[in-house]
Amino acid sequence: MVVDEVKGRVPVVAGAGSHSTRETVDSVRRAREVGADGALIVTPYYNKPTQAGLVEHYRAIAKAHPGFPLIAYNVPGRTGVDLLPETALKLCDIPEVVALKEATGNLARAVDLVELCGDRLTLLSGDDFTVLPFIACGGQGVISVSSNVAPRMMADLVAAARGGDIAKARALQVRMNALHRLLFVESNPIPVKWALHLMGLFGPEVRLPLVPMGEANAAKLKGALAQLGLLKG
Repeated sequence: MVVDEVKGRVPVVAGAGSHSTRETVDSVRRAREVGADGALIVTPYYNKPTQAGLVEHYRAIAKAHPGFPLIAYNVPGRTGVDLLPETALKLCDIPEVVALKEATGNLARAVDLVELCGDRLTLLSGDDFTVLPFIACGGQGVISVSSNVAPRMMADLVAAARGGDIAKARALQVRMNALHRLLFVESNPIPVKWALHLMGLFGPEVRLPLVPMGEANAAKLKGALAQLGLLKG
């Protein structure tokens, strides 16, 4: 559906990671078949592979899909495994791995990655709270939750940060901070789906084991959306 909607205007990167290398290889195949331009591959979750296992995971996916761009995704808070900078350096030897989404929120980590990998990997923040400082440390952008709700504002923040307009980028980073905070006040994606429901884009349902957003938090989120002019009427 996304490929059909985009009609080639921007690249489409499909989330295709899983805890199983074999399953991930198959998911990437299906993403390629429907026209995706690349795949976002989260580190395997729950089974907690070693650093060597992480390298072999990405190597196997790349070998199965030569020439197809892959973005490695490090989010230890959700997977239970941390892809370390030294491991990212080893991923640089895999041509298909073109970027890394780094979602630790650790700015020292961002500097370490730039130190080791230089410009070989496109470094993308996975943490909405630190977009400006991440780019200031050498990152190139963000794969964002808040951008589902406020895409223009997030695009302007990234453009300002990349263009050296620190005052504008700082103002946007601070202006969006309450939204970022409320989109993570309960487990993602509960709040972002509720926000999009309030914006009239789809219904309120979520699937178990997720449950609808609590009333108190939902009211705060609605207030933040209204303050940013994101609600109709």
